[in-house]
Amino acid sequence: MPAVRMVILDFDGTLADTAAVIIRTTQATISELGLPSRTDEQCAAMIGLRLVEIPPVLFPECSIDGDVYAGTYRRLFHEFNTEGAVQLYPNVAETLEALKSKGLILTIASSRSHASLAEYVESLGLSSYISHILGADDVDRGKPDPEPVNRTLERFGLKPEEAIVVGDTYFDIQMGRNAGTLTCGVTYGNGSRESLSDADWIIADFGQLPDIIFTQALTS
Repeated sequence: MPAVRMVILDFDGTLADTAAVIIRTTQATISELGLPSRTDEQCAAMIGLRLVEIPPVLFPECSIDGDVYAGTYRRLFHEFNTEGAVQLYPNVAETLEALKSKGLILTIASSRSHASLAEYVESLGLSSYISHILGADDVDRGKPDPEPVNRTLERFGLKPEEAIVVGDTYFDIQMGRNAGTLTCGVTYGNGSRESLSDADWIIADFGQLPDIIFTQALTS
């Protein structure tokens, strides 16, 4: 197996803890649009999908335009996303620095809009580590479709077996599997260990990622 040369990272629930602000925004969107009530757990389960794809999944009994839902959500998110509302998970910055120092290409593939993703990467001090970001509006088909991974690999001229996708939800893991990459699930985010069961590896701390990449992945 070729050595891993690229790490394709999810953002929400993998690098940064955005759950509280996402759930708060989702509940406010539901209220403003007069949609049926949903629990916080049901709202959290939508993390990983593009905004326009959420209504038919979260409200299958309703006919709600995805663009209307997305536009309302984005406006409210801007109100709730106050300074300090989103923080990196433990060991993220240090681990990214370590991986970068070893020559790995670090990228992000997110269901968040490109502009929002870029703003977070800058504000959270990740710009020096991340070589490429790809948001929901950069692709025609979002997770779990392999398009985000395929576009990233094509940009750097790499093969699927030279990359590992790291994420906290089923959508992330299936995206990587559909693209033919290695996959690693993280249990501290928005998904359950059970939902990550198809991943090649599952870790409980982002700081464990180098061990996966530099030892286990190379000997698989």
